[in-house]
Amino acid sequence: MIERATIVREARAWIGTPYRHQASCRGSGADCLGLVRGVWRALFGREPERPPPYTRDWAEADPAETLLLAARRHLEERSPGAAEPGDVLLFRWRAGAPAKHAGILATPTTLIHAYEGIAVTESPLGSAWRRRLAGVFAFPGAAPWQP
Repeated sequence: MIERATIVREARAWIGTPYRHQASCRGSGADCLGLVRGVWRALFGREPERPPPYTRDWAEADPAETLLLAARRHLEERSPGAAEPGDVLLFRWRAGAPAKHAGILATPTTLIHAYEGIAVTESPLGSAWRRRLAGVFAFPGAAPWQP
């Protein structure tokens, strides 16, 4: 089992990493998916699949739930009400659009994520983010949260 505190600690180690589209290198650059991929590698080693190259507008150009389906292949889907620190959260920028943003829940009220123009950061998980929540996923073998 993987302790959720270990997941959160690894995600926090990425804070300050500059935003870089398609990157996944702690300290050098990451986008939101790159952060999740980097935490996966720290926990498990090799990634189960590499994402294909993607444009900044990939979700607007293709209505497929690419990110959500990949999460379902490799992570354990959970009820949004059961989210715990260390879980991966996916978001839609608007209703009806595919999930396009990912982050890792750090506390019940904060999210570690990267988005364009901002480095990897821990920010409040306020109502604007909660309204956009598209899915909650646990890393395989994540133990229950121990505060």
